[in-house]
Amino acid sequence: MRDNPISPTISFGQDGVQHGFLRLPYSRNESAWGSIQIPITMIKNGEGPCALLTGANHGDEYEGPLALVGLAQTLRAEDITGTIIIVPFMNHPAFLAGTRVSPIDDVNLNRAFPGAPDGTPTAKIADYFQRTLLPMADIVLDFHSGGKTLDFLPFAASHVLDDAEQMARCRAARDAFNAPFSVEMREIDALGMYDDAAESLGKTFVTTELGGGGTACPETVGVARKGIHNLLIHAGILQGELDLSPSRVLSQPDDNCFHFADTGGLIEFSIPLGENVRKNDDIAHIWPVHYTGRPPRTIKAQMDGILTARHHPGLVLPGDCVAVLAIEITE
Repeated sequence: MRDNPISPTISFGQDGVQHGFLRLPYSRNESAWGSIQIPITMIKNGEGPCALLTGANHGDEYEGPLALVGLAQTLRAEDITGTIIIVPFMNHPAFLAGTRVSPIDDVNLNRAFPGAPDGTPTAKIADYFQRTLLPMADIVLDFHSGGKTLDFLPFAASHVLDDAEQMARCRAARDAFNAPFSVEMREIDALGMYDDAAESLGKTFVTTELGGGGTACPETVGVARKGIHNLLIHAGILQGELDLSPSRVLSQPDDNCFHFADTGGLIEFSIPLGENVRKNDDIAHIWPVHYTGRPPRTIKAQMDGILTARHHPGLVLPGDCVAVLAIEITE
């Protein structure tokens, strides 16, 4: 396989704090010998575990980038044992554009793995993470939120995995992150995801969904910052006591969790995020927008559960996911 054209401006073997770029050559009309420069920070102090921390896998999600740029600015090498690799703006072109997918090639980075060294710019970024950064890591944290089109309860998540030992590691790391909600998450479309790339390499992997709406708020950024600190303590990279608060544990048992619009229109939710519903309760109404005098289409709950995610814009299109439910696990 060909070598990836991305070159780091930092040395992965060097102790201390380094700030630099992952430089991807990108020839275009505006710059014949131009490049995409993805900011990266590496903090290393001797031997020990390695944490890979990423944000802006999708470019319209902001809690992770805010927490990670703060960590990159303040953390000192003498504070840690091992290595922390911080990439706050993983899909830098999409982040600069404020879009979910890259404006350069219209590719969703979180569906582009394992990537290709001779593919589009997004495929090259995925390949570099797949073959260079992920193999270095012991624990991987990838921040997500709802972006411009979804709004979530603030949660950290792990997945159901075939390897029971790995699944237990991921769940323990998720619980150490200690978001207000902790979810055993079902993906609606897992093919090509960074999550699967990391888990397929046996890594301890944690992801999040922290709010949404294409912005960030103090509460969700606070969840992100506390969660990073807890996770690094859990990994043995930072010293200290975990800052733990009660976290409600949720599970998504099957595809009945997901509710889709079969028509477009103006959406009116019947319940707020975090509300319990029973099967066949109304979740939302979709009002027609091309005429008056006709009733709305009603979205009914396919199961008992808690509303954990909802469509954010006021208008929906046929096929949009409008609501996601989960069930609470009580021990």
